[in-house]
Amino acid sequence: MSILGNLGNLLGGGQNDASGASSLVGVAGQLIQEAGGIQGLASTLQQHGLGDAVQSWIGNDANQAISGDQLNQVLQKAGLDSVVCNAASKFGVDPGELMNQVAQVLPHAVDHATPDGQAPAGGGFDLSMLGGLAEKLLAARTA
Repeated sequence: MSILGNLGNLLGGGQNDASGASSLVGVAGQLIQEAGGIQGLASTLQQHGLGDAVQSWIGNDANQAISGDQLNQVLQKAGLDSVVCNAASKFGVDPGELMNQVAQVLPHAVDHATPDGQAPAGGGFDLSMLGGLAEKLLAARTA
């Protein structure tokens, strides 16, 4: 199934996938912010056994996938699972399903925010770094 295959239904968007994609990218962006930026997220994932995956997202290699369960375990250990749980509550969706979707979008978000293959110096990150990602994901889905 594609990254955004069930996104409209998951986030209550029905046929409006652009709204759902933007919401999901927003959750990924908020997670990156709460983790302390790209460097903070990379450090957290690395500490919990997902270092190779996150380095593939930052670097220029193909993005390694992670599962929703892997992401959930790391976020729980790091005290960051509330970001996804709060978003799930806000959207009225199952937290586990949202975690699965975030696990699919997060690699693209990190990759998109690190176009030169390096994390921003000083851990700086703001949501504007993800501008255009939802449209890019939707375009890839329809291609």
